Amino acid sequence: MAVNYYPKCPEPELTYGLPAHTDPNALTILLQDPYVSGLQVQKDGKWIAVDPKPNAFVINIGDQLQALSNGRYKSVWHRAVVNSNKERMSVASFLCPCNSVLISPPEKLIADGSPAVYRSYTYDEYYKKFWSRNLDQEHCLELFERERETCPNSPTV
Repeated sequence: MAVNYYPKCPEPELTYGLPAHTDPNALTILLQDPYVSGLQVQKDGKWIAVDPKPNAFVINIGDQLQALSNGRYKSVWHRAVVNSNKERMSVASFLCPCNSVLISPPEKLIADGSPAVYRSYTYDEYYKKFWSRNLDQEHCLELFERERETCPNSPTV
């Protein structure tokens, strides 16, 4: 769980509360400040504000559900912005697998000519790779794609 405090900022265009990223976990359950918006999601290359709704949570799909679904569900790119007039708070709860669990799509999703998009990995391996880079870099799952492993020009790890 994370409690986030975003102070008001006289020049909000100069900073982010959190830069663009996806979440490394399976699901994020977010309680937004009921009076001040700040969450934005990316859709079709554009940033869209997610206005708070009374008595509602925002549920973000994380990277592990994208990997487990073999890419059928996508983790959401999102960011937090600050407000020039008001401070705000949010509370995020994260649903994460155990560190030692092997992340791999079920056989039914990779049968019939649909190969696994990502190689198998442990959550611990993913989590360490996720935090070893900048949040707003390429999607961390790209580092686990099968094509990248077999491409002759790809760098080796």
